[in-house]
Amino acid sequence: MVAPLSQDPHRTRDNEREKVLEVAIGREVRNYRRQQETTVAELSGMTGISIGMLSKIENGNTSPSLTTLQALANALSVPLTSFFRRFEETRQAVHTPAGEGVEIDRDSTRANHHYTLLGHIGSNASGVVVEPYLITLTEESDVFPTFQHGGIETIYMLEGKVDYRHGDAVHSLQPGDTLFFDADAPHGPERLIELPARYLSIISYPQST
Repeated sequence: MVAPLSQDPHRTRDNEREKVLEVAIGREVRNYRRQQETTVAELSGMTGISIGMLSKIENGNTSPSLTTLQALANALSVPLTSFFRRFEETRQAVHTPAGEGVEIDRDSTRANHHYTLLGHIGSNASGVVVEPYLITLTEESDVFPTFQHGGIETIYMLEGKVDYRHGDAVHSLQPGDTLFFDADAPHGPERLIELPARYLSIISYPQST
């Protein structure tokens, strides 16, 4: 069964329907309006801009004039330049060459359980932090007590076989298998069936504000 995607991974932002600058401005206008608990109708009354035009601005469907932006900035009591913040933000990419990930000492890690952090981006516009690890378990590895932490975790098996516990269930994982779960439940490898075992562990959680 193929589930529909909520987002198009191949969508571009330079087409007629969604342009980067317009969308960035619209998101900022909406964010500031909501922060001040102001409705679209109230903002319309404060600025003289129609509700329909405000809706187009917030959805990134029109390019507002500087006069319109100044009126919005005055009504929301923010600098005009604040509407361009996301557009001007630096977008980061982290390239980690093979074998150059950062070895991590993780709480509850036992000897010969190797955690390699493959990249990290901290504060960012998405509001989400993602930590990708390459985990290697060898024939000398102990089975450790289960982990429990916030966020969502995805495991993708690359090599070997393990029985992996999540809450009350145990899942048999082999190369090509994926386990996607709420990381707040106790989880971790319970039985090491075929070693060495390697898998990707990708943890995502909201960044602190």
